[in-house]
Amino acid sequence: MAILGIGFDLVTVSEFEEQLSRPGTAMKSSFRPGERRYCESKSTDPARHYAVRWAAKEAVIKAWAASRFARPPAVGDNAYVQIEVVNDAWGRPSIKLHDEAAEFLPGAIIHLSLTHDGDMAGAMVVIEEPDIVVPLGN
Repeated sequence: MAILGIGFDLVTVSEFEEQLSRPGTAMKSSFRPGERRYCESKSTDPARHYAVRWAAKEAVIKAWAASRFARPPAVGDNAYVQIEVVNDAWGRPSIKLHDEAAEFLPGAIIHLSLTHDGDMAGAMVVIEEPDIVVPLGN
């Protein structure tokens, strides 16, 4: 497999929480319904969970941009809602792409690592292209 791009992002949780609480903000519209449900279910500190998901979305966009070096961007300005952080039954996070993002990276393997400590939340992403199996001729 070839690595298409690597991305990393770091978010200050308290600053992100302030942005979320501003009157008239549209920040939450950058999150898909499942992400909002997950974050809001964390009654002790939902902003921490939003912040780490924002870092993941930014890391995906950075890895994606690296894969497009010297070529025009493939997706419009609001790619955030096209990138969703999902969790399996054991809480392990993964990335699910939607709409144009899914069309641009069909079958791509996206590795994700999330962390939050104190007032910081971070994410690391590696995007790999899938193996292409070429049938052998007779």
